[in-house]
Amino acid sequence: MSHSVTVAAVQLSPVLGSREGTIAKVCDAIAHAAERGATLVVFPETVVPYYPYFSFITPAVQMGPAHLKLYEEAVTVPSAATDAVAAAARKHKAVVVLGVNERDHGTLYNTQLIFDADGTLVLKRRKITPTYHERMVWGMGDGSGLKVVDTAVGRVGALACWEHYNPLARYALMTQHEQIHCSQFPGSLVGPIFAEQMEVTMRHHALESGCFVVNATGWLSEQQIAQITPDPALQKAMRGGCYSAVISPEGKHVVEPLREGEGMVVATLDMALVTKRKRMMDSVGHYARPELLSLNLDARAAAPLHLSSSDSLSLPRSTSDEPSAAE
Repeated sequence: MSHSVTVAAVQLSPVLGSREGTIAKVCDAIAHAAERGATLVVFPETVVPYYPYFSFITPAVQMGPAHLKLYEEAVTVPSAATDAVAAAARKHKAVVVLGVNERDHGTLYNTQLIFDADGTLVLKRRKITPTYHERMVWGMGDGSGLKVVDTAVGRVGALACWEHYNPLARYALMTQHEQIHCSQFPGSLVGPIFAEQMEVTMRHHALESGCFVVNATGWLSEQQIAQITPDPALQKAMRGGCYSAVISPEGKHVVEPLREGEGMVVATLDMALVTKRKRMMDSVGHYARPELLSLNLDARAAAPLHLSSSDSLSLPRSTSDEPSAAE
């Protein structure tokens, strides 16, 4: 029997330099999306506290202060920041997909968090390969996060930015029969060509996976761009590249995308379209040839220490300036 799901792709402008400020905007956006009927709310890549735009335009020798500030404002899991988002998800009965800069002791990660509609954190995954300048900022994730999770709105998967150019990462989620794919990009980066490439990529994934795609990008105001750099030549690199959209399994926009400014794209998904598409082309079922081509995924969590005995070690907890409400 067919059913529908209302979703929101939020194009959010972060509060630069403030984890608490951005978290407050995230929680407000969840409430506004719920008022419009959304039961799935998707936010941009590492929007909390903010995407490291500085790393795209600043020489490595000069980016120390900005990088250290990001350490200070990054999110630990769990913490007061994640407690606040979980509470908002629970209050508004919405599944929330949020991109954060996660701090784990001495390393930052590009992390995607999925909260179910009861506020439970059902997935924490890290971008497997930071892109280009991002490798000066974030560590690498592992295969343990390439998971599709059951939620109140269906089977949900997530990837960040250029992970979508790793076809095997996408295929790992496709084999787990994702119904809604949540994708995140920084927005306000590179220029219009970035948004054009993004649209091609995400519409193709919807077709190939036979799923809906909810894509969210960030947005920087002119004042924020000037705050990051006063150089007009460098400011050009932080305009354009915004494309918050909802795409059907047929590769069509369900509603008109948002390409400029803050706001949200809200759309109702007819989940029957998933079967309609897969009846014709199921790339991990009747259209697959696993005896010829298949994927080998190491889904183990990577760890720098493996104990050879049953003895346990006392390790410090992850650094946090913002304790969880449970503490």
